[in-house]
Amino acid sequence: MTVTPIQAAVANEALAAAETVAEGEVTEVTETTAGDGATDEAVTERFLRLRRLLFSVIYNMLGSVADTEDALQEVWLAWAARHRAPTAGPVVNDRAYLVRAAVHQALARRADLRRRQETYVGCWLPEPLFVTEDDASGPVERAEAVSMALLVVLETLSPLERAVFVLHEVFGFGHPEIADALDRSPAAVRQLAVRARRHVHARHPRHRPEPGRQAEATARFAEAALGGDLQALLRVLAPDVTLWTDGGGKGPAVSARPVRGRERVVALFLAIAGALPPNPPRLRPCRAAGDPCVLVVTDAGPLAVLIVDLAPDDGRITAVYSITNPDKLIGARGL
Repeated sequence: MTVTPIQAAVANEALAAAETVAEGEVTEVTETTAGDGATDEAVTERFLRLRRLLFSVIYNMLGSVADTEDALQEVWLAWAARHRAPTAGPVVNDRAYLVRAAVHQALARRADLRRRQETYVGCWLPEPLFVTEDDASGPVERAEAVSMALLVVLETLSPLERAVFVLHEVFGFGHPEIADALDRSPAAVRQLAVRARRHVHARHPRHRPEPGRQAEATARFAEAALGGDLQALLRVLAPDVTLWTDGGGKGPAVSARPVRGRERVVALFLAIAGALPPNPPRLRPCRAAGDPCVLVVTDAGPLAVLIVDLAPDDGRITAVYSITNPDKLIGARGL
């Protein structure tokens, strides 16, 4: 297809704008009138008002911050190009239009993400969405509803089931709205919702640990694990605890498969503690989306992030997620 000079100019301008939008900022915007009569500034402001929602919808469908940022940029490019089209009419409902575009971008990327997971070295865990104190109103505001434990379960759903679950259970979209976004009938969406809910609830309890209690348990576990404290580990870990370690072939990981059982998990962490250098890593409490966590830091930078899930009855740790793949710790460098 031949690209005209006008199309090339529009594409270049949209790309430049998208680079600033991807960072949550917008540089100088002209007062050029778009094809639907709105100014470029108005078009950009309408997008930015919904950016947090769009980011969170895509992230919860993909579990990858990098892929979410790429998909969000594509949504912005399509939004900007649509308003610049000479024959474009007005968008009646910005939220419905942009959520639909975000969902379709996420679904299009699921297939590629699945192929990468099939060739991934060891366990694949969702990329943590790190939160700072200044992020209370940032893109993670809505994503905080989803924990690492739930994101892991969502990976077992089909792409459509996951889309329906995220939109309905996390963000409260009605079935008719979801049907419009997915180009499905409301009846088909309700069936997808029932299957997804049944699947998730069978694998993930509805109980959500109290944040303070979860943060305290995470800190106690991290100190015991890196300190080689056998008795403390036995106290904080449930008998049926499972450990997932995600190094991606680039970071230290104790097992390519989940490790199940308290004795085996304790033995692995005692071995790790025994191999630490005289100047051990530092522990730094932080937050990753819906979970309090502990960042393990060396002089070279972040080494790992530790996230735990708790039993609803006695508060002992039933799951440990250890992520050491440096590609998934990029967001922790500024913490």
